[in-house]
Amino acid sequence: MTAVRPAPSALPLARLIALVTPSVLLGGALISQYVGGLYPCEMCMWQRWPHLIAIFFALDAFALRARPPLSLLFTALAAVAIASSGAIGVFHAGVEYGWWQGLTACSTTATGASTAEMLDAIMNAPLVRCDVAPWTLLGISLAGFNAIVSLLAAALIALR
Repeated sequence: MTAVRPAPSALPLARLIALVTPSVLLGGALISQYVGGLYPCEMCMWQRWPHLIAIFFALDAFALRARPPLSLLFTALAAVAIASSGAIGVFHAGVEYGWWQGLTACSTTATGASTAEMLDAIMNAPLVRCDVAPWTLLGISLAGFNAIVSLLAAALIALR
């Protein structure tokens, strides 16, 4: 029995998807926060970490392209990280749509500050709830879009 290997042209495309997808989604999240004023809740932040990890795995896959088995491994790890963000997005969207209860109470924190500074930071910080979608398009929240795009990208990578 022989091992199934991707076609030679499939791995470069999978690597590209593994790098571009989390970069665009994470970039979009940062732009929506810093330019659009859509502050993230705690679950929004949870979705960002796997994308950051996926970017590093995809960069490793590109750096190791002369060694296809290792490049394939890092591309697969990037796909798993992207799918993880998608799964968190599904959970978050479900909380926003009221399908189930969230795991956390959304809060703001300040670190490295005095008590007065921390209280001031808390009082002036925007309150962002995890169970309220701050923006939707066609009834789909940002968490929902992250779930859709991430899971589709992970499936595309896996099929390559």
